[in-house]
Amino acid sequence: MNSKPHKRFPWLWYWLALFVIAAFAFAPIGSVMLCAAIANAYGCKVDEGSVHPCIINGHDYGELLYSLGVMGWLMLVSLPGGLLAFVAWLIFLILHRATWRKRIPAGVPPPIPPPTAPA
Repeated sequence: MNSKPHKRFPWLWYWLALFVIAAFAFAPIGSVMLCAAIANAYGCKVDEGSVHPCIINGHDYGELLYSLGVMGWLMLVSLPGGLLAFVAWLIFLILHRATWRKRIPAGVPPPIPPPTAPA
């Protein structure tokens, strides 16, 4: 019998990859939410048509808020891209897990064949 301990399935790397995929897909939403939170907190007007001045502590952040707000349009690319990456991640996970189970036995001994009858 093999006394070598079995390596565990690398779940950490799969969860890390899923986190990166989700962060990429939803980053534009976070950008728009940050823009809205800052604009609402300081009473600034933000729209996609033009830059409006937004004075916060003596500095004009209108251009930054405009850029953050317009970055929301990147959702048109990042959400489908994230969905495609998630499907690829899931297929790879299923295939890797299936081959892992075949390669690493569960420690259950093989079944004993029935005895043959003497002829």
